[in-house]
Amino acid sequence: MKILQDKVALVSGSGRGIGKAIALKLARNGANVVVNDLDADFAHETVREIEALGARAVACVGDVTAVDFGEKFVGRAVDAFGAIDIIINNAGYAWDSVIQKTSEEQWMAMLDVHLTAPFRILKAAQPVIAASAKEEIASNGRATRRTVVNISSVAGLGGNPGQAGYAAGKMGVVGLTRTLMKEWGRYNVTVNAVAFGAIMTRMTAGEAGKSTITMKGQEIKAGVSQEILDAMEKGIPLGRAGTPEEAAGAVYLLCLPEADYITGQVIVAGGGWSL
Repeated sequence: MKILQDKVALVSGSGRGIGKAIALKLARNGANVVVNDLDADFAHETVREIEALGARAVACVGDVTAVDFGEKFVGRAVDAFGAIDIIINNAGYAWDSVIQKTSEEQWMAMLDVHLTAPFRILKAAQPVIAASAKEEIASNGRATRRTVVNISSVAGLGGNPGQAGYAAGKMGVVGLTRTLMKEWGRYNVTVNAVAFGAIMTRMTAGEAGKSTITMKGQEIKAGVSQEILDAMEKGIPLGRAGTPEEAAGAVYLLCLPEADYITGQVIVAGGGWSL
Protein backbone atom coordinates (compact mmCIF):
# COMPACT_ATOMS: atom_id res chain seq x y z
CA MET A 1 0.00 0.00 0.00
CA LYS A 2 1.50 3.32 -1.10
CA ILE A 3 1.16 6.34 1.16
CA LEU A 4 -1.30 8.21 -1.10
CA GLN A 5 -3.01 5.07 -2.39
CA ASP A 6 -6.27 5.88 -4.21
CA LYS A 7 -6.21 9.56 -3.27
CA VAL A 8 -7.55 11.74 -6.09
CA ALA A 9 -5.35 14.70 -6.99
CA LEU A 10 -6.07 17.60 -9.33
CA VAL A 11 -2.89 19.31 -10.56
CA SER A 12 -3.26 22.35 -12.80
CA GLY A 13 -0.52 23.10 -15.31
CA SER A 14 0.82 19.55 -15.08
CA GLY A 15 1.68 18.85 -18.70
CA ARG A 16 5.27 19.95 -18.18
CA GLY A 17 7.69 21.62 -15.78
CA ILE A 18 7.00 21.75 -12.05
CA GLY A 19 3.37 20.69 -12.48
CA LYS A 20 4.37 17.53 -14.31
CA ALA A 21 6.95 16.75 -11.63
CA ILE A 22 4.24 17.17 -8.97
CA ALA A 23 1.80 14.93 -10.84
CA LEU A 24 4.41 12.19 -11.25
CA LYS A 25 5.49 12.45 -7.61
CA LEU A 26 1.92 12.02 -6.39
CA ALA A 27 1.29 9.16 -8.82
CA ARG A 28 4.43 7.29 -7.78
CA ASN A 29 3.03 7.34 -4.28
CA GLY A 30 -0.35 5.94 -5.23
CA ALA A 31 -2.52 8.92 -6.17
CA ASN A 32 -4.91 9.02 -9.12
CA VAL A 33 -4.28 12.26 -10.99
CA VAL A 34 -6.30 14.68 -13.11
CA VAL A 35 -3.70 16.26 -15.40
CA ASN A 36 -4.23 19.70 -16.91
CA ASP A 37 -2.45 21.62 -19.63
CA LEU A 38 -3.34 24.05 -22.41
CA ASP A 39 -1.65 21.73 -24.88
CA ALA A 40 -3.38 18.36 -25.32
CA ASP A 41 -0.17 16.64 -26.43
CA PHE A 42 1.66 17.55 -23.20
CA ALA A 43 -1.32 16.65 -21.01
CA HIS A 44 -1.74 13.23 -22.60
CA GLU A 45 2.00 12.54 -22.43
CA THR A 46 1.93 13.11 -18.67
CA VAL A 47 -1.08 10.78 -18.43
CA ARG A 48 0.86 8.10 -20.32
CA GLU A 49 3.85 8.47 -18.01
CA ILE A 50 1.63 8.15 -14.96
CA GLU A 51 -0.06 5.05 -16.35
CA ALA A 52 3.38 3.56 -17.05
CA LEU A 53 4.00 3.86 -13.30
CA GLY A 54 0.94 1.71 -12.65
CA ALA A 55 -1.22 4.61 -11.47
CA ARG A 56 -4.40 6.02 -12.96
CA ALA A 57 -4.74 9.40 -14.66
CA VAL A 58 -7.03 11.37 -16.95
CA ALA A 59 -6.44 14.59 -18.86
CA CYS A 60 -8.43 17.80 -18.54
CA VAL A 61 -7.18 19.94 -21.40
CA GLY A 62 -7.98 23.63 -21.15
CA ASP A 63 -7.19 27.15 -20.07
CA VAL A 64 -7.37 27.58 -16.30
CA THR A 65 -8.41 31.22 -16.80
CA ALA A 66 -11.61 30.27 -18.65
CA VAL A 67 -14.68 31.17 -16.62
CA ASP A 68 -16.00 27.61 -16.69
CA PHE A 69 -12.68 25.81 -16.18
CA GLY A 70 -13.08 25.24 -12.43
CA GLU A 71 -16.35 23.36 -12.93
CA LYS A 72 -14.82 21.40 -15.82
CA PHE A 73 -11.73 20.41 -13.79
CA VAL A 74 -13.71 19.33 -10.75
CA GLY A 75 -16.26 17.52 -12.90
CA ARG A 76 -13.51 15.56 -14.63
CA ALA A 77 -12.20 14.35 -11.26
CA VAL A 78 -15.62 13.34 -9.97
CA ASP A 79 -16.62 11.62 -13.22
CA ALA A 80 -13.35 9.69 -13.47
CA PHE A 81 -12.63 8.88 -9.83
CA GLY A 82 -15.69 9.85 -7.78
CA ALA A 83 -13.85 12.04 -5.27
CA ILE A 84 -11.42 14.87 -4.58
CA ASP A 85 -8.65 14.56 -1.99
CA ILE A 86 -5.82 16.84 -3.16
CA ILE A 87 -5.89 20.08 -5.14
CA ILE A 88 -2.64 21.63 -6.39
CA ASN A 89 -3.08 25.07 -7.95
CA ASN A 90 0.13 25.24 -9.95
CA ALA A 91 -0.62 26.65 -13.42
CA GLY A 92 1.03 29.97 -14.16
CA TYR A 93 3.66 31.93 -16.02
CA ALA A 94 5.46 35.27 -15.81
CA TRP A 95 4.84 38.22 -18.14
CA ASP A 96 7.27 40.85 -16.95
CA SER A 97 7.57 44.61 -17.36
CA VAL A 98 8.33 47.57 -15.13
CA ILE A 99 5.07 49.14 -14.03
CA GLN A 100 5.09 52.07 -16.48
CA LYS A 101 5.36 49.59 -19.36
CA THR A 102 2.83 47.10 -17.99
CA SER A 103 -0.37 47.06 -20.01
CA GLU A 104 -3.82 46.46 -18.57
CA GLU A 105 -3.83 43.18 -20.49
CA GLN A 106 -0.56 42.11 -18.85
CA TRP A 107 -1.74 43.04 -15.36
CA MET A 108 -5.06 41.24 -15.69
CA ALA A 109 -3.42 38.18 -17.26
CA MET A 110 -1.19 37.77 -14.20
CA LEU A 111 -4.07 38.15 -11.75
CA ASP A 112 -6.31 35.85 -13.79
CA VAL A 113 -3.88 32.93 -13.97
CA HIS A 114 -2.31 33.18 -10.52
CA LEU A 115 -5.28 34.24 -8.39
CA THR A 116 -8.65 34.08 -10.14
CA ALA A 117 -8.06 30.61 -11.60
CA PRO A 118 -7.31 29.03 -8.19
CA PHE A 119 -10.33 30.86 -6.74
CA ARG A 120 -12.62 29.37 -9.37
CA ILE A 121 -11.21 25.86 -8.99
CA LEU A 122 -11.58 25.95 -5.22
CA LYS A 123 -15.07 27.47 -5.41
CA ALA A 124 -16.13 24.66 -7.77
CA ALA A 125 -14.60 22.03 -5.47
CA GLN A 126 -16.31 23.28 -2.30
CA PRO A 127 -19.67 21.50 -2.75
CA VAL A 128 -17.94 18.20 -3.49
CA ILE A 129 -15.59 18.47 -0.52
CA ALA A 130 -18.32 19.68 1.85
CA ALA A 131 -20.70 16.88 0.89
CA SER A 132 -18.01 14.22 1.33
CA ALA A 133 -16.91 15.65 4.68
CA LYS A 134 -20.45 15.87 6.04
CA GLU A 135 -21.17 12.29 5.03
CA GLU A 136 -17.96 11.09 6.71
CA ILE A 137 -18.70 13.04 9.88
CA ALA A 138 -22.20 11.55 10.04
CA SER A 139 -20.83 8.02 9.55
CA ASN A 140 -17.53 8.11 11.43
CA GLY A 141 -17.58 11.25 13.55
CA ARG A 142 -14.68 12.76 11.61
CA ALA A 143 -13.99 13.81 8.03
CA THR A 144 -11.11 12.33 6.07
CA ARG A 145 -8.23 14.77 5.80
CA ARG A 146 -7.99 16.50 2.42
CA THR A 147 -5.43 19.02 1.28
CA VAL A 148 -4.98 22.08 -0.92
CA VAL A 149 -1.56 23.39 -1.92
CA ASN A 150 -1.47 26.72 -3.73
CA ILE A 151 1.73 27.69 -5.52
CA SER A 152 3.18 31.09 -4.67
CA SER A 153 6.64 32.58 -5.18
CA VAL A 154 9.33 34.43 -3.29
CA ALA A 155 8.49 37.27 -5.71
CA GLY A 156 5.05 37.40 -4.11
CA LEU A 157 6.48 37.46 -0.60
CA GLY A 158 9.24 40.00 -1.20
CA GLY A 159 8.45 41.72 -4.49
CA ASN A 160 10.66 41.74 -7.58
CA PRO A 161 11.44 44.54 -10.06
CA GLY A 162 9.54 44.07 -13.30
CA GLN A 163 6.99 41.71 -11.78
CA ALA A 164 4.23 43.87 -10.33
CA GLY A 165 1.43 41.71 -11.73
CA TYR A 166 3.13 38.39 -11.08
CA ALA A 167 4.07 39.36 -7.52
CA ALA A 168 0.60 40.73 -6.77
CA GLY A 169 -1.03 37.51 -7.97
CA LYS A 170 1.37 35.32 -6.02
CA MET A 171 0.88 37.31 -2.81
CA GLY A 172 -2.87 37.23 -3.37
CA VAL A 173 -2.64 33.44 -3.32
CA VAL A 174 -1.34 33.69 0.25
CA GLY A 175 -4.44 35.63 1.31
CA LEU A 176 -6.67 33.10 -0.45
CA THR A 177 -4.80 30.26 1.25
CA ARG A 178 -5.18 31.67 4.73
CA THR A 179 -8.84 32.50 4.24
CA LEU A 180 -9.73 29.01 3.02
CA MET A 181 -7.70 27.52 5.86
CA LYS A 182 -10.23 29.16 8.21
CA GLU A 183 -13.30 28.37 6.10
CA TRP A 184 -12.45 24.73 5.37
CA GLY A 185 -10.98 23.66 8.69
CA ARG A 186 -14.40 22.33 9.67
CA TYR A 187 -14.14 19.90 6.75
CA ASN A 188 -10.69 18.72 7.93
CA VAL A 189 -9.03 20.30 4.88
CA THR A 190 -5.51 21.65 5.28
CA VAL A 191 -4.75 24.61 3.02
CA ASN A 192 -1.15 25.68 2.55
CA ALA A 193 1.05 27.44 0.01
CA VAL A 194 4.53 26.70 -1.33
CA ALA A 195 6.54 29.71 -2.48
CA PHE A 196 9.22 28.74 -4.97
CA GLY A 197 12.52 30.49 -5.39
CA ALA A 198 14.72 29.97 -8.45
CA ILE A 199 13.63 26.71 -10.10
CA MET A 200 15.01 25.68 -13.49
CA THR A 201 11.99 25.52 -15.79
CA ARG A 202 11.33 26.78 -19.31
CA MET A 203 10.59 30.18 -17.74
CA THR A 204 14.11 30.47 -16.34
CA ALA A 205 16.31 28.05 -18.23
CA GLY A 206 15.70 29.34 -21.75
CA GLU A 207 18.15 31.63 -23.52
CA ALA A 208 17.31 35.22 -22.62
CA GLY A 209 16.17 37.30 -25.58
CA LYS A 210 15.53 34.23 -27.75
CA SER A 211 13.26 31.92 -25.75
CA THR A 212 9.55 32.67 -25.71
CA ILE A 213 6.30 31.03 -24.71
CA THR A 214 2.99 31.61 -26.46
CA MET A 215 -0.05 32.39 -24.31
CA LYS A 216 -3.36 33.28 -25.98
CA GLY A 217 -1.56 34.42 -29.10
CA GLN A 218 0.98 36.52 -27.20
CA GLU A 219 4.69 35.79 -27.59
CA ILE A 220 6.10 36.28 -24.09
CA LYS A 221 9.81 36.40 -23.39
CA ALA A 222 11.17 33.60 -21.24
CA GLY A 223 14.56 32.73 -19.86
CA VAL A 224 17.22 34.75 -18.08
CA SER A 225 20.76 35.57 -19.10
CA GLN A 226 23.59 33.44 -17.78
CA GLU A 227 24.89 36.50 -15.93
CA ILE A 228 21.59 36.97 -14.09
CA LEU A 229 21.33 33.26 -13.36
CA ASP A 230 24.89 33.24 -11.98
CA ALA A 231 24.09 36.23 -9.77
CA MET A 232 20.92 34.56 -8.51
CA GLU A 233 22.76 31.36 -7.69
CA LYS A 234 25.45 33.26 -5.78
CA GLY A 235 22.71 34.56 -3.51
CA ILE A 236 21.31 31.08 -2.81
CA PRO A 237 22.86 29.54 0.30
CA LEU A 238 22.70 26.08 -1.30
CA GLY A 239 24.62 27.52 -4.25
CA ARG A 240 22.30 26.57 -7.12
CA ALA A 241 18.80 26.83 -8.54
CA GLY A 242 16.40 24.02 -7.76
CA THR A 243 15.00 21.34 -10.04
CA PRO A 244 11.33 20.72 -10.80
CA GLU A 245 11.62 17.45 -8.86
CA GLU A 246 12.86 19.31 -5.78
CA ALA A 247 10.00 21.79 -6.13
CA ALA A 248 7.57 18.87 -6.36
CA GLY A 249 9.04 17.41 -3.18
CA ALA A 250 8.04 20.48 -1.18
CA VAL A 251 4.44 20.16 -2.39
CA TYR A 252 4.42 16.41 -1.71
CA LEU A 253 5.46 16.95 1.90
CA LEU A 254 2.25 18.87 2.55
CA CYS A 255 0.16 16.00 1.14
CA LEU A 256 1.57 13.41 3.54
CA PRO A 257 -0.28 12.21 6.66
CA GLU A 258 2.59 13.68 8.71
CA ALA A 259 1.33 17.13 7.63
CA ASP A 260 -2.21 16.54 8.93
CA TYR A 261 -1.89 19.34 11.51
CA ILE A 262 -0.12 21.89 9.30
CA THR A 263 -2.45 24.44 7.73
CA GLY A 264 -2.42 28.10 6.73
CA GLN A 265 1.35 28.07 6.21
CA VAL A 266 3.63 29.31 3.44
CA ILE A 267 6.60 27.00 2.91
CA VAL A 268 9.48 28.57 0.98
CA ALA A 269 11.30 26.16 -1.32
CA GLY A 270 14.19 28.30 -2.48
CA GLY A 271 17.45 26.85 -1.24
CA GLY A 272 17.57 29.59 1.38
CA TRP A 273 17.23 32.38 -1.22
CA SER A 274 14.83 35.27 -0.74
CA LEU A 275 14.33 38.45 -2.74
